[in-house]
Amino acid sequence: MLAAAGYGEWRLRDTPLGRAMRAVRDNELAAGVAGIDVYRTKVVAFALSSLLGGLGGALFAGGFAYVSPDQFSFAESVVFLTMVLLGGVSSPVGAAIGTGLLIVLPEWLRFLKSVPGLYLAIYGAAVIGIILFMPDGIWGFIRGRLDRFKRTAARPASAGTLALSGGGSGAATVLELRRLSKHFGGLKAVDAIDLAVRRGGVHALIGPNGSGKTTTLNVLSGLYRATGGSILLNGRDVTELPPHIRTRAGLGRTFQNIRLWRSMTALENVTVGAERPGSPIARDGDAVLARARAALAFVGLEARADEVVAGFSYGHQRAIEIARALASDPVLLLLDEPGAGLNSSEKVELRDLLRRISARGLTILIIDHDMTLVTEVAEHITVLNFGRRIADGVAADVLSHPDVIAAYLGTAPDAAA
Repeated sequence: MLAAAGYGEWRLRDTPLGRAMRAVRDNELAAGVAGIDVYRTKVVAFALSSLLGGLGGALFAGGFAYVSPDQFSFAESVVFLTMVLLGGVSSPVGAAIGTGLLIVLPEWLRFLKSVPGLYLAIYGAAVIGIILFMPDGIWGFIRGRLDRFKRTAARPASAGTLALSGGGSGAATVLELRRLSKHFGGLKAVDAIDLAVRRGGVHALIGPNGSGKTTTLNVLSGLYRATGGSILLNGRDVTELPPHIRTRAGLGRTFQNIRLWRSMTALENVTVGAERPGSPIARDGDAVLARARAALAFVGLEARADEVVAGFSYGHQRAIEIARALASDPVLLLLDEPGAGLNSSEKVELRDLLRRISARGLTILIIDHDMTLVTEVAEHITVLNFGRRIADGVAADVLSHPDVIAAYLGTAPDAAA
């Protein structure tokens, strides 16, 4: 039974359900926006855990023919937790190693029990030393070395070209907001704005700090429920839909504060995006993996696909987040301040990347405070101030609009100037 349960858990890790569970564990918000049904995933995780717990309890009761609450004291719970931490929490092999070690270690140190306190001191020091110097556990340490060797030895075939359908042909307007509002009590963060994003271009949403830009994106993504108005995506009303259903309808998004699943590799992060339910390749494992690699190649990071994202620079993490959104083949890509925290050379790379995405026909709605980046990539600009739309139109005309200048500078422009 141990072998069967361990094998099932080991196989689960690299399945779509396993990746979904790990994504929800690492960052629940990003998981929902990536198309994962967070509630369903949590229920399945608890059900599987209960199944294993029930199986263990049945075997325990059958083996000892006696069950009493005093057999499950707090001290025993600490021992169980220590077993998992010692072996490695991320693998059934680690759990088995930790369990075996905590069973045999006291036996190895039994000869020290004649010296008062020495046995506990050495036992405790050994456990603490392993936890401190092997934070991923004994098996995590071993697996890290094996994975590094595999990455050096194995060189996967080059990825293909990333196909971006952009939602195909359809209405000229991809996104339409009608009197959209979001109120937090008496604060009108978004106040009855109208917005239309045309297919196949880059549309920028700008405004001073606190103008309601990110709140608008959160309402579009389903992270906030709209107070009023409606949202039409590719002609479909998505106003009341949860985030994962909007993603399945073709909405892709990145965040101002990068939200990657830091315990997973770059390839695993992007694979979750490629597994978007409803896509034609969602059930084809090879096609999903190929698309994930193609998305990483598109942003220039295919060579580091098997590295854990925590080891990437800030700029590369930003690129991986964009690749994850592109892998889902969205109809509309929402970028929340993608240039935030990037240096000048990284911003040039970002500008070139956005131009290449736009050239593939994908529609982009971008928020950013860097006006140089905005003017270089956006054909159309909408300006918000205090939750209201104050200007909308071609980039050059909008940036010279008196209300826009007043919103940014705090005063109306001098007529002579």
